[in-house]
Amino acid sequence: MAASDAGQVALAAGCKLRILRLREGVFRSFSPRNRIYALSMPSDPKVIVTGAGVAGLSAAVQLAHAGVQVLILEARERLGGRILTRHDPATKAAVELGAEFIHGRPPEIWGLLRQHKLEAREMVGEDWCAGDGELCKCDFFPEVDEILDKLDDRAPDQSFLDFLASCCPNPRQQESKKWALGYITGFHAADPGLISIHSLVKGMRADEEIDAERAFRIPGGYELLVEWLRKELLDAGVAIQLGATIESVTWKRGSVEVNGQCGTDRFSYTAARLIVTLPLAVLQAPLDLAGAVRFSPELPAEKLGALEKLAMGKVIRATLCFRERFWDDLRARGGSESKTLADMRFLFSQDEWFPTWWTTLPEKLPIITGWAPSNRAQKLSGRAEDFVAEQAVQSLSRLLNVRKSEIEGLLESVYCHDWQSDPLSRGAYSYVKVGGNAAQQQLAAPVENSLFFAGEATDFSGHHGTVHGAIASGHRAAAEILNG
Repeated sequence: MAASDAGQVALAAGCKLRILRLREGVFRSFSPRNRIYALSMPSDPKVIVTGAGVAGLSAAVQLAHAGVQVLILEARERLGGRILTRHDPATKAAVELGAEFIHGRPPEIWGLLRQHKLEAREMVGEDWCAGDGELCKCDFFPEVDEILDKLDDRAPDQSFLDFLASCCPNPRQQESKKWALGYITGFHAADPGLISIHSLVKGMRADEEIDAERAFRIPGGYELLVEWLRKELLDAGVAIQLGATIESVTWKRGSVEVNGQCGTDRFSYTAARLIVTLPLAVLQAPLDLAGAVRFSPELPAEKLGALEKLAMGKVIRATLCFRERFWDDLRARGGSESKTLADMRFLFSQDEWFPTWWTTLPEKLPIITGWAPSNRAQKLSGRAEDFVAEQAVQSLSRLLNVRKSEIEGLLESVYCHDWQSDPLSRGAYSYVKVGGNAAQQQLAAPVENSLFFAGEATDFSGHHGTVHGAIASGHRAAAEILNG
């Protein structure tokens, strides 16, 4: 079936509202009340983009501004990919189920903020630690920094776990080593026995350039960023088809054919070039799993080798919304601490389920988010949301020394999303395994001037695993096409 014929079939059948053009309102869901208008599919798109996360949207914006005809195919019924914002009805607050923070001042995001005359709010406050039934101000940061400063990319690459075993033999550093291990598993969502110390060094250098130790949030949530990109695409006349599950890509130099399913309808589109923004774990998935895509011919051996040197981190997060900020009146038990937790920003621990928590500061909302990375996420993934919520409440009860029944009595709602069990993501964000120094660049490399690759896992500047890294990768892929 020709691309134009497939477009007409989709328009006439069950996908007619998935070929969309939104004219008004903040993007939240697709229904007639949001004024969805069908947009005819381009008869001959020059570029097809697989995926409407920020990498795909950013690439499409760049290409469209250069006058290139673009078609975006997205398997979900929404835009944004691993950006997923909900709005709590009681507090009216944006609740992020995916990306939440802006790490530092990356130009890819701050440029959009300036363009739309918005200011992100910096997350300020106090960091507390919980352990042995007590709460205290965190004092482990200097010791952890001392350990991380010993990372050296001039020595042979090794896993962080192996590095930790050899770097610090002093018994007095055992507690600091535990916190350092928690940082790597928490911030990078990584298995410490797999993650490359060379990649950690590269990431730390990249973070220094943008002050990434500072954390910001966008008022109203990250969905606003998706909305800005959507409006740019609308103005440029870019077609987006939602609910379009891609099953196969047939390619050769100068030509690609994309086949798949949209509801009960089959589609087939051809173009000169394809930008692949599928998440890393989806690219790695065996062909018999949902969401996997077959490439014919198979991707080159160098690219398949790159996929083996990268891994998808695991995270389960649970956001708890309460009737009141009950922790405002809590005080540290033991020691000489006299402050309350009213200005608590982060709460760190070595809890077996949710070791890290954060609040909504500087906004003092009755909301707190628990973060379960790596092996902890593995234990929670695939379980019912009630089970995840139960473990989150129990964790908070233990760490704050508050009766579980008291927390449950104040709890209004719980928000979570299992990205590991989501067949369109299969994980949170990527990291580099030992020996994978060149893997991201190899994954990003174009193939035969036909296949181009974007997405956070293809960022090789040290900013993989971030929204700004994903945006930058989309800009790169678009530039490769325009300059090719």
